Amino acid sequence: MHIILGGTGQVGGAAARHLLSHGQAVTVVTRDRASAKALMAAGAQLAVVDIRDVGALHDILAGGMRALILNPPANPAGDFDAEEHANISAILAALKGVPLEKLVVISTYGARSGSGCGDLTSLYALEQGALAGKVPAAINRGAFYMSNWLAGAEQARKTGVLLSFWPADMPLAMAAPQDLGQAAAERLMSPAEDCELRHVEGPRLYSPREVADTLGQMWGRRIELEVVPAAQREARYLEMGFSPSAALSFANMAEVVADGGLEAPKDPLRGATGLEAYLRARLG
Repeated sequence: MHIILGGTGQVGGAAARHLLSHGQAVTVVTRDRASAKALMAAGAQLAVVDIRDVGALHDILAGGMRALILNPPANPAGDFDAEEHANISAILAALKGVPLEKLVVISTYGARSGSGCGDLTSLYALEQGALAGKVPAAINRGAFYMSNWLAGAEQARKTGVLLSFWPADMPLAMAAPQDLGQAAAERLMSPAEDCELRHVEGPRLYSPREVADTLGQMWGRRIELEVVPAAQREARYLEMGFSPSAALSFANMAEVVADGGLEAPKDPLRGATGLEAYLRARLG
């Protein structure tokens, strides 16, 4: 039995579907029963639990053989970092003493020690906590999610302007969530000793300008790209509804990315979904 935390999200859902298509038994962990209807219809079992309920989550994990660990994203309108770390602490506590064969942990390019740098520091804490446990842990660091462009793209459809927090022509590793999920599922099915750090990205690198140009080609109109200056990043996040602490954390993360602080692996796993195919499928 494979236990999938965050199994109704884009990455977890893709992992669950890939496992089911290979005849694997899957339990999806979620807080929202309604969001799991399609997966249940495909054959997944369901466990409805809040991941902060350490005892209940421990019991669910103890009933599986392998588990996919995703940290559900916190709401940036609140204290993003505190919420992320509270979730991570609960997950790591629930993992103590479970007789699993293997964990697969979804982390991110640029994961680093420290605090106050968005997912880069919170997911580093998750992967390091998992590696410190007794269950063999495989870390998949995923590139920038293509889905992160969707909200800005919808705004660009209305205004003709796409916002970017990174330089217009900066090559950026990106990945479609479904490819990240499939890569995670493959690692769940691989031998327990398959635990080296791996990186997962799309077929090639893309720049923010390419995202804007792709949207323009899709919609038959010009989409301008507005690059937010470094000194204005925090203020722009505040305008978008982020809390002060979250705005600072995301501005710090954007600075790391813009300054080339993400690793450039020589031999990443490459998903098959290109940027244009992903955007067309999601936006039309």
